[in-house]
Amino acid sequence: MEASAEARPSSRVARRRDRRKAEIVRTATELLSAQGYQGMSLEDVAERTDIAKATLYHYFSGKDELVRAVLESLTMDVVMRLETALNEVIGLSYLEQLRALIREQVRILTETAPEVAAVFSWPKSWPESLSGAIKDSRRRHDAIFRSVVEGGIDAGEFDCPYPDVALQCLHGALNQSSLWIRVSMDRESKATLREQLVDTASLMMGARGCTAN
Repeated sequence: MEASAEARPSSRVARRRDRRKAEIVRTATELLSAQGYQGMSLEDVAERTDIAKATLYHYFSGKDELVRAVLESLTMDVVMRLETALNEVIGLSYLEQLRALIREQVRILTETAPEVAAVFSWPKSWPESLSGAIKDSRRRHDAIFRSVVEGGIDAGEFDCPYPDVALQCLHGALNQSSLWIRVSMDRESKATLREQLVDTASLMMGARGCTAN
């Protein structure tokens, strides 16, 4: 009993620390998406979270570690959303699985998590020290699409002689969706354009049966 009693205060402290750390990451995400790596400063993060800059170093050793935490948080969120969308259509054709992934990716970038598009739209401003984190994020994201594409090729659903090239083109097209589907659009226009994007992007894998809704 004494051990449990002693553990409770420590647990509360840990939870408070986790909440504050999550708050710092959220604030850094907002600044990073608005200003890019070069424009984000620890001073701004500290001011917005109402803590002293020195206190930030109790949570993160420096700017790069904080940015890595932002990238990891965004990556985990995107991967989780994509896996959830994929799980809902498991058992259907690989074409339907691919369409579900494309649809969810566009929704992430234009509706549910537009900060993802903003953060990853600053490729030239990333320092070399973060190149590993960026590559890992892209690899984990690509792996979800790649598993479906390779499955579709093996099953004969996709006629795609150069899957690596096709995947790069697919990601490039989807990354531009936040420029095509704007916040000012009404819900119906967004939905229509999103489905047109799904139809068109699916063709990159040589998928048959891809028709406009």
